[in-house]
Amino acid sequence: MTTPLFTDDAYLKACTARVVAQDERGVILDRTVMYARSGGQPGDAGTLSWDGGEAAVAEAIKGEAGAVIHTLAAGAAPPIGAEVRVALDWTRRHRHMRMHTTMHLLCSVLPGIYATGNQIGVEKSRLDFDLAEPPGKEWLTEQLNALVAADHPTGSTWITEAELDANPQMVRTLSVQPPRGAGRIRLVRIGPEDAPIDLQPCGGTHVRSTGEIGRVEVTKLESKGRQNRRIHFTLPE
Repeated sequence: MTTPLFTDDAYLKACTARVVAQDERGVILDRTVMYARSGGQPGDAGTLSWDGGEAAVAEAIKGEAGAVIHTLAAGAAPPIGAEVRVALDWTRRHRHMRMHTTMHLLCSVLPGIYATGNQIGVEKSRLDFDLAEPPGKEWLTEQLNALVAADHPTGSTWITEAELDANPQMVRTLSVQPPRGAGRIRLVRIGPEDAPIDLQPCGGTHVRSTGEIGRVEVTKLESKGRQNRRIHFTLPE
């Protein structure tokens, strides 16, 4: 298993780690700052450097039993047992963090509506909802930017799987379910602990407060089925 340092601190830009395995897919480390692709959020990119070499990481992906595989763009890989420095492409990661937090805000302005799919990107992102008629682009843009301007804090906590089973309304997505088997589930909160504006299971990375997102613009609404509406948005600044 690779220890995911980003779970406790999404602002770590680099770390040292040790190579524990490698195969044709890439390199597995004992710990990493790189988020592995899942839940609609792309895996992180960056570099691995070690005594005598350096390699670009094209994307971090999930492996077996909690491992994170660092897929290399080209060139030599560090040997098993080597100590490496893992460095993020921070500009790309921070953009994903801002986008991902915006998705939570979208859920908060559509209470009780389930998300059916999503995709986070650097330039644009989208979130699908089980919704017959969404509000207009202008209304959604106004609501999102009001939440950004309010500069709500974000945070996380952990609950047991049994606690989540007792509160199934916390799960806002139909397409991605919280991972089970570890005995606990990570909740991401936006807003104060006693009155959050959004609280749901999530393993992704997020900004510390909504003010860090910057201006949001909802650019397009699409119908993707009888009850499926796709909301596209971007961060123009």
